[in-house]
Amino acid sequence: MYKGILHTHYLVVVLFLLIYVIKTVLLLSNKTDLLQNFTKKVKVPEMIISFLFLGTGVYLMTQLPFGGKYDHLFWIKIGMVLASIPIAVIGFKKQNKILAALSLLLITGSFGLAEVYHKKKGVAKDDAVADSTTPKGLYEKNCKLCHGDDGKLGAAGAKDLTATTLDVNAIKDIILHGKNSMAPVAVTDEQAALIAAYVQSDLKGH
Repeated sequence: MYKGILHTHYLVVVLFLLIYVIKTVLLLSNKTDLLQNFTKKVKVPEMIISFLFLGTGVYLMTQLPFGGKYDHLFWIKIGMVLASIPIAVIGFKKQNKILAALSLLLITGSFGLAEVYHKKKGVAKDDAVADSTTPKGLYEKNCKLCHGDDGKLGAAGAKDLTATTLDVNAIKDIILHGKNSMAPVAVTDEQAALIAAYVQSDLKGH
């Protein structure tokens, strides 16, 4: 379910941005008639896309594993998205080019900030791994955020590790190469083996 909603969110985000780019370009080009015709034609699809954009976004937000020094970037992104909506409504209603351009800038900037946020989270996690040498320490630095202390958290679509039927090698392979919505973990082959062993011996069946 998480993976499907994630893909849906990415799709509606692209469509949402595309509509606003076209509307902004038409407004800035003084093509009022084309803008009005385009707005009428996409009115219903835009409402559906906006609803899906917000709905899937809220769901994914509830699945995010918060608790890091870069979380403020996420909240700035949310603030930019929320601010862009009323600015866009007013801008296009009054055909104010400055407000329309500002709204598009905020929306585009929020998407860029989202990418920075995810990359920063990854770097912070990788930096923490450098000081982890024990199986438990490696697990806590690399897996705890989504799987939790006991392997049952299930954040961001993470599987319940206590219910896994996989052996150590299979778990290690997923750690190194990823699977479905889980990205590969930035650890060495040896570290992946230690994490897999920890999952098998300390979490599985608990």
